[in-house]
Amino acid sequence: MDARRGLLAIVASLAILLIAAMALRPISAEARPLPGAPNCPIFPASSPWNQRVDRLPVAAGSAAIMRATGISRLHADFSDSDADGYGIPYNVVGADTPRSTVRFEYGDESDHGGYPIPAAPRIEGGGDRHLLMLDRDACVLHELFAAERRGSAWHAGSGARWDLRSLALRPDGWTSADAAGLPILPGLARHDEVAGGGIDHALRITLPVTQRAYLWPARHFASDVRSAATAPMGLRLRVRAGYDTRRFGPQARAILEAGKRYGFIVADNGSAGFVSGAPAPGWDDDDLHELHDVPASALEVVDVSTLPGTPAARRAWNLRWSRVGAHMRATAFVTRAGHVTLTATRAGRTVATRTVFVRQGLLRADLPYAAAARYRLQLR
Repeated sequence: MDARRGLLAIVASLAILLIAAMALRPISAEARPLPGAPNCPIFPASSPWNQRVDRLPVAAGSAAIMRATGISRLHADFSDSDADGYGIPYNVVGADTPRSTVRFEYGDESDHGGYPIPAAPRIEGGGDRHLLMLDRDACVLHELFAAERRGSAWHAGSGARWDLRSLALRPDGWTSADAAGLPILPGLARHDEVAGGGIDHALRITLPVTQRAYLWPARHFASDVRSAATAPMGLRLRVRAGYDTRRFGPQARAILEAGKRYGFIVADNGSAGFVSGAPAPGWDDDDLHELHDVPASALEVVDVSTLPGTPAARRAWNLRWSRVGAHMRATAFVTRAGHVTLTATRAGRTVATRTVFVRQGLLRADLPYAAAARYRLQLR
């Protein structure tokens, strides 16, 4: 009987451990297809855009990073009409749409070849002039930045193509039609999603200042700022689990609930806390305006380094050593959770060393100051 009880206890313990492990695993779902392209996924369920992050830990230095974002309130950067100039529209095209050659300003990081630009395409207003085209027959997404027709020829700053059935990213260090080297369409809030039951993917967000760094799945930075507390491209923000969204209208609430489950991905330099969406007649501007009532304190930074596909290799962006009283302090943005060893050497001998565990995010760690010592950080 005692042996049987012992076996049952072991089984129960293993079950508890299994449940706990499953609770920490990201949950994924394939984002809802566009109404005009029902057979095309908006990337596979395992795409970082479609992975839930509500069970993942808070990133290291979340509060300091949030202070540096410049966000005071959230804003919906889209409305019920293209005419207002708010939002990033998209075009559904097909195999019969004529292909146009595009001349690029940044041709070395652009995808060349014909783009399926319709005769009267919907283009984002303002300076960015994003032009998004989804080929419903090939399930390929084409995106252009600063698209402009001059006479009979099309020009753009940059352009990128995405196979919507693939997880492939841009080459490391390449831009896309977005500063972070990410696709734009999967991060847009769409009215058809809200009307159909909710948003089941991460949303694109902009910040006025980012650092000279990028975090997977981003592939590109667009800044000379080397402050490790500043947000890198690809940073994931999240609405805090305890933030009460019940007082908001249905559209603002849908965006906030998506922000809780999937988060917001920093994808471009722009206005602080502006959430991107596609303009559509069904949006209620008064409802969306309620996002202005969401303060920065409702947001936090997420450690997403356990998401499937995250590179195993770790990096410490913008490492800096500075003296603080009797210590030397290392600050850096670490791309993956793990151990970090700090070492001070003088005349070939170690005079101080320390190993700490840090989550993805802002590392701040001290060693005793030693005159004439050389300081080093090593990712374990």
